[in-house]
Amino acid sequence: QVQLVESGGGLVQPGGSLRLSCAASGFTFSRYRMNWYRQAPGKERELVGFITRFDGSTNYSDSVKGRFAISRDNAKNTVYLQMNNLQPEDTAVYYCNAVWFTNNYWGQGIQVTVSS
Repeated sequence: QVQLVESGGGLVQPGGSLRLSCAASGFTFSRYRMNWYRQAPGKERELVGFITRFDGSTNYSDSVKGRFAISRDNAKNTVYLQMNNLQPEDTAVYYCNAVWFTNNYWGQGIQVTVSS
């Protein structure tokens, strides 16, 4: 059974940091490009960034570039999203997503709230 389980979300003050984790099971994790998306209330889901399966290179949306970092540990079947200098506009439900050809798996999402 394929599972992607996010953890590490919560409430943080502006300027703070959080690290999200996404634990994968039920598929060959190392084959998959791993994406992080987010969806704020009333807005469409947007791609935050991704990490490739080959060389672990990363790419980020302009809104988070320089503040967020994605990494992966293939031995632990886990992808991470390190979020620094969080701002209220980062408040959203964050989702991890695994893609390999036509295979496309999603986690259930985790809430991140940035507020003083």
